[in-house]
Amino acid sequence: MPILAFLRDNAPWLTAGVLLTFLSSFGQTFFISIFAGHIREAFDLSHGQWGGIYTLGTTASALVMVWAGGLTDHFRVRVLAPIILVFLGFACVSMALNPVWWGLILVIFALRFTGQGMTSHIAVVAMSRWFIASRGKALSVATLGFAMGEALLPLGFVALMAIYDWRLLWGGAALIAILGIPLVLLLLRQERTPQSWAQSDQSLGMEGRHWTRHQTVTHFLFWFMIPALLGPSAFVTAFFFHQVHFAEIKAVEHVELVAMFPIYTVVSILAMIASGWGLDRFGTPRLIPFMQIPMIAAFLVFAMAETPLAVLMGFLFMGLTTGFNTTLPNAFWAEFYGTGRLGSIKAMAAAVMVFGSAIGPGITGLGIDLGLGLETQYMLVAVYFVFTTIMMMIGVSRARPLLAFSP
Repeated sequence: MPILAFLRDNAPWLTAGVLLTFLSSFGQTFFISIFAGHIREAFDLSHGQWGGIYTLGTTASALVMVWAGGLTDHFRVRVLAPIILVFLGFACVSMALNPVWWGLILVIFALRFTGQGMTSHIAVVAMSRWFIASRGKALSVATLGFAMGEALLPLGFVALMAIYDWRLLWGGAALIAILGIPLVLLLLRQERTPQSWAQSDQSLGMEGRHWTRHQTVTHFLFWFMIPALLGPSAFVTAFFFHQVHFAEIKAVEHVELVAMFPIYTVVSILAMIASGWGLDRFGTPRLIPFMQIPMIAAFLVFAMAETPLAVLMGFLFMGLTTGFNTTLPNAFWAEFYGTGRLGSIKAMAAAVMVFGSAIGPGITGLGIDLGLGLETQYMLVAVYFVFTTIMMMIGVSRARPLLAFSP
């Protein structure tokens, strides 16, 4: 189907996906981290203490995601999404009103669970279910919301912090999240009936069947993919989490660093669109093993960069993997394990990624406190992504023949 016809015929459902992924921004690290300096100052926290709080709250959200993510197997988007957005709004208000440092653990839990966790989970599971032959295009379009959030929100809110108190801005974020509820309900007045719920053969996974969550987590491929699931969420999260400190050690103004985000976002959008087109044409198995190679280059550049232009080059490489990572893993679960229980399976993967985003800031923050500089840490991160690439190559090559098997 031509892309314009695809967009026209599926506009309400794709727009709902874009809206949900955009609203998930308020629980994403790239948004929370722009307030890091104010939060640390308000509660007198070191880098390690703030990172530890972030790790505790995010880890708790990962644990709850294992259960809550399966709700997408039982409830339609128009029922579940508004409930989650209400809680996301309350989480934003809680950040604005929280008076004590230990309350940050609960606030971070709420933001990460409702924003990064459930809001984005609902969107990508819906796209994977509602679209089969055009799954790649649907994921590419719907996940544009992530890119829009990365491009617009940090720059806009950093600029607003020069005028308004940071807590007041969290109140504004809550208002935006709540305003999203009537839009979701309007767009999904006639929600698609997921074809996978009819047990369509088109959406079966390996060995020609729908896999359960237990079968998935005991299958070798899941464990070969774990390092790759952890990597981007852990270390891209850590990068944005420590963006203020990174700007200081690179002698770059924070606003100047944030101004690079839209360029990074443009690259990630292009990579997202290209990967969506590519997976519809070539399939996930041929593409996913190589998606983190640009990340190796990104962290090597971040480690060695001495000028703003060099830092920008790092963003370009990171944007490539960010774009690939938005579409390919989400299609991977549907293609290899089927869509019959996709919500529960994807919840496990989402929990792993959320856990990665929990340990990344904690590990790097502790490293800073112990005297291990970010530049040295980023060299080690590049080595880690070499490891994840090798693991994916081995795992996918072993599992790929099972896709052609039908009992």
